[in-house]
Amino acid sequence: MKSTTAIAFATCCLLLATPLAIAQEGEIIPLWPDGAPGFEDRKDEPEVEEKGSVTNVHFPTLTAFRPPEDKANGVAILIAPGGGLRKLGMQGGGYDPARFLASHGYTTFVLKYRLSRQPGVPYKFEEHVLEDGQRAIRMVRHRAKEFGIDPSKVGMLGFSAGGEVVSITCYKPGSGDPEAADPVDRLNAKPDFQMLVYPGPVGIPSKLPEDTPPAFMLIAADDNHTSVLLNLMQRFREIGVDYEAHIYARGGHGFGMGTRSKRLSIQKWPERMLDWLHDEVVNDIPK
Repeated sequence: MKSTTAIAFATCCLLLATPLAIAQEGEIIPLWPDGAPGFEDRKDEPEVEEKGSVTNVHFPTLTAFRPPEDKANGVAILIAPGGGLRKLGMQGGGYDPARFLASHGYTTFVLKYRLSRQPGVPYKFEEHVLEDGQRAIRMVRHRAKEFGIDPSKVGMLGFSAGGEVVSITCYKPGSGDPEAADPVDRLNAKPDFQMLVYPGPVGIPSKLPEDTPPAFMLIAADDNHTSVLLNLMQRFREIGVDYEAHIYARGGHGFGMGTRSKRLSIQKWPERMLDWLHDEVVNDIPK
């Protein structure tokens, strides 16, 4: 009996200490304090958390992670987790990269966006998911001074379907409304740079805009979406967009920050991201 009780207590403690609970160490920033426009009445509906993932998202937020003061470099990175737009993999594609990048001086924000492919929800990708991505960029710029951020160095990192969120946010017009009652909506929503990790194809228009931001891209050759990067590489060249792309021999899909992989190249891919950020964003080193 004592053994059963002890196991139950230990299990309870483990659940309380999950990454989703630990993530509360970051400041939670609602994109709209009263709820998403047109869906304010759904803001208090409970989310469903299971094995590091979240569904039933009706109240989009950012979770902020500040870097150590002595390492802060003024660059902000919004992170869009993957999950096929049916769920959000908040751990491997959200909090893990957020903490990693924050430890290297970047102010990071994990975006909890609405899910357009979850059965039974009213949301559309090119309307509501885009709205969440654009509002997130504007919100970070609005609070740039508070977080010690350079508002001209605000980018996005997306994993899998999160890469699709990054794409649509980068490729849609992002001009703010100077007459908007909400000062957040007066700001530009176009990211200054994009980082796509095994992204899906959704959100990429037939013609890329001339103001497409520079890109870091990464995927494994045995991923079904490798053609997404190959096509983007060609199209970036056509319009003169700076990019860096890595295609690894193997790794499959969904390897996150590489910690679960046995392949050394996959384990070390985050270092390539840091190199690119150092050269192209933090220091803007010339060719």
